Amino acid sequence: MTGVESVTKKRRRSRCAAFLGDSKGATAVEFALVATPFLALIVALIQTFLVFFAQQLLESVVHQSARLIMTGQVQSAQMTQAAYKQKVCDQIVIFFSCTGIMVDVQVANSWTTANTSMPTLTFDSSGNVTNTNWQFNPGDAGDIVVLRVTYVWPVMLGPLGFNLSNLSNGNRQLMASAAFQNEPAS
Repeated sequence: MTGVESVTKKRRRSRCAAFLGDSKGATAVEFALVATPFLALIVALIQTFLVFFAQQLLESVVHQSARLIMTGQVQSAQMTQAAYKQKVCDQIVIFFSCTGIMVDVQVANSWTTANTSMPTLTFDSSGNVTNTNWQFNPGDAGDIVVLRVTYVWPVMLGPLGFNLSNLSNGNRQLMASAAFQNEPAS
């Protein structure tokens, strides 16, 4: 090894040592490594909060709306399905569009036959719900009634593949139900 080669190797080693020892850009690199998953987690938390808040709001509205049927107010006013749906919409002040609310009211023969399951939605090519024949039978005094309110909630695909959708079109179907027995006539 000649003297020139020895000096060149020493310079290379000192450059490598200087590069490895330099921490001027380390903070920026560390922040970039930590910030991406942190921001992804924040977005996922916000989206989860909004879905659960909307679900709870829908549950509250259904229980308040069920009371109108259970106490006989809907029957005595001879409300139509459209009028009752408007009463449901009047209780929803934020988060929901009344055009997207779907209301189904059915009378059950017994508690064991009460259908409180989530209805299956069908969509057209534009993504609009094609189930438009929702039942509306508030029943009479003493009848067992099931109220189901459904809404298609738009969901954004979250970071890192976080996805809250439960429909084929990428949205989430929210549904709240109440099964109750109408109060006896007074």
